[in-house]
Amino acid sequence: MQADIKKTRKPRQPKVMPILTGRFAAIDFETADYSRNSACAVSVFVVENETIVDRFTSLIRPPFRQFSFTYIHGITWNDVKSKPTFGEIWPDIAMRIENVDFLAAHNASFDRSVLNACCEMTANEPAKSPFLCTVKLARATWNIVPTKLSDVAGHLQIPLQHHDAESDAHACAQILLKAREKGLLYEDIYLKYTLKPPKAKSF
Repeated sequence: MQADIKKTRKPRQPKVMPILTGRFAAIDFETADYSRNSACAVSVFVVENETIVDRFTSLIRPPFRQFSFTYIHGITWNDVKSKPTFGEIWPDIAMRIENVDFLAAHNASFDRSVLNACCEMTANEPAKSPFLCTVKLARATWNIVPTKLSDVAGHLQIPLQHHDAESDAHACAQILLKAREKGLLYEDIYLKYTLKPPKAKSF
């Protein structure tokens, strides 16, 4: 009989601590409907060394008139019909999110998917920086459950007008800054709460 061959597991490689600059961007999108390319508002707050150094907020004209989520964010087609398209404001976003350590968002998988879908629709290269999820950060750091942005903002006493892109992005940035006040290092936050890269599309 052939002797049993025990499988040997390869030792896990230790995580390499990233070299970070302390510069990140918090981003929030509102969408007109379930289509990820239907962004109708965006806000970006750039933080460097615990200080907000830049911000950008704009309504966006999506590629169609259908609005299903007006009851959530209050935005209608009439509000955006004369506003710039995503492709027109992308340079303003891109210049702010390049050279950041990461992009922070609350429920980051949603905002990443909106950004990627809008970039694909307009033939723009999406952001290369990884996304960091402040839902995961808040749940692990302060044990906040449920962890909707309104719950976290209330717990941390962060002013919030929920589903207003500018207010949501600002609150997301403040969650990171509150974590820093608690003594967490950017490097540890980065390693624990950044999303895995999205799966490549198969054709």
